[in-house]
Amino acid sequence: MARSLRSWLGGCLLVSALGMVPPPENVRMNSVNFKNILEWESPAFPEGNLTFTAQYLSYRKFQDMCTSTRETECDFSILSKYGDHTLRVRAELADQHSDWVNVTFCPVEDTVIGPPGMQVEALANSLHIRFLAPRIENEHETWTMENIYNLWVYNMQYWKNGSDEKFPVTCQYDVEVLRNLQPWTTYCVQVQVLLPEWNKTGEWSEPVCEQIISDDSAPAWVVVVVVLVSSVGTCLLLAGCLALLWCVYKRTKYTVSPGNALPQHLKEFLSHPHHNKLLFFSFPLSEENEVFDKLSVVTEVSESSKQDPGDSYSLRTPSGGVSPSSY
Repeated sequence: MARSLRSWLGGCLLVSALGMVPPPENVRMNSVNFKNILEWESPAFPEGNLTFTAQYLSYRKFQDMCTSTRETECDFSILSKYGDHTLRVRAELADQHSDWVNVTFCPVEDTVIGPPGMQVEALANSLHIRFLAPRIENEHETWTMENIYNLWVYNMQYWKNGSDEKFPVTCQYDVEVLRNLQPWTTYCVQVQVLLPEWNKTGEWSEPVCEQIISDDSAPAWVVVVVVLVSSVGTCLLLAGCLALLWCVYKRTKYTVSPGNALPQHLKEFLSHPHHNKLLFFSFPLSEENEVFDKLSVVTEVSESSKQDPGDSYSLRTPSGGVSPSSY
């Protein structure tokens, strides 16, 4: 409060004495993962609302980035990640303006490494952790901060939930496994990036807490197998029930309406194999094996046949007589 009051009084005295616009205050660069934001504070100025212009030096000439803005920040993320850059900002009021305030900035050295991501999975007495490097702002999603720096290390720490004792672990790779942890205990993990070559550390990630399961617990693949076997057993049981119902239906239908059936003695005859053969192969193979009984046919001789002298092949008998014929 006292500082603001002093700034306001100083601005009033400066304007009244020299007629000058006071410069922006507390000018600084806020850069995280190469998202470069130049920030400042508006000075106390009683004559009216100030606007601001921010520039950067490019090939020995300053280029405008933000002009006549009422905001107290300007985005310089388009700057090259390598080399020193000179930035400046000033306050303006109509035709008057303040002096420039310069800031030197080297993105690859000054940007802050943001917190990495984590994927944590609790297995039998262990935690399996996968680290995800932070992405670069305004770049393709596959381009991460790890692509900029040569030596990239993860500085991790874990602890029991509710305990103040923390255990540090340095990880050279993107995957880490914490073993021999107490079952049914909740552990918390957080990680930051460590750049030994630059003597630089990044921001800590938010803690991720997981409960450790016991080694006696069935692994995931066992659970899947049990579920599959149970499903197959259920299907087979259902099929068996349907088959049983079908048999009961057929039995009931036969009892109520038996339908046409072979006689019992014919069923017994056909049940013997030699009877079946006798049935199908007992027909005579030729006329030589045929056996006939003699048949006598009695015919009545008519008067016209007596008077026919040309019929030498007919056997004639008196009226009322019979003549045998053999076939």
